[in-house]
Amino acid sequence: MFQKTDEEWKKILTPEEYNVLRKKGTEAPFTGEFVHEKSKGMYVCKACGQELFSSDTKFESGTGWPSFFDVASSDAVELKRDIAHGMNRTEVICKRCGSHLGHLFDDGPKTTPDGKVCTGKRFCINSVALDLKKKIKR
Repeated sequence: MFQKTDEEWKKILTPEEYNVLRKKGTEAPFTGEFVHEKSKGMYVCKACGQELFSSDTKFESGTGWPSFFDVASSDAVELKRDIAHGMNRTEVICKRCGSHLGHLFDDGPKTTPDGKVCTGKRFCINSVALDLKKKIKR
């Protein structure tokens, strides 16, 4: 695992990034950089660069946060039960560095508009927890 002390994280992350990634905060809905992003590429963990979600799995959920129906690879994230704030949810954590990314819900699409079969899952992820490595056009 990619480990740093709290002080090291505070030096490399902005206060908002630190609050979300290390203290399990949440950015306000519809404020994140990637909510309406349409570029092709790979979304990676802001803290450690781990590949997390392909833009091919991103969809408009209307919830105010970037949403994906699948992860880039099965070992990219860890899922943990989260009962904070009186809710029963599944937390999504970067498996490499242990950063909080968002939550997983069972209300994602079953198919894409073009008929591609999806997982039915919605990975609801904070924009501030992500970077986008855009696909270079040739």
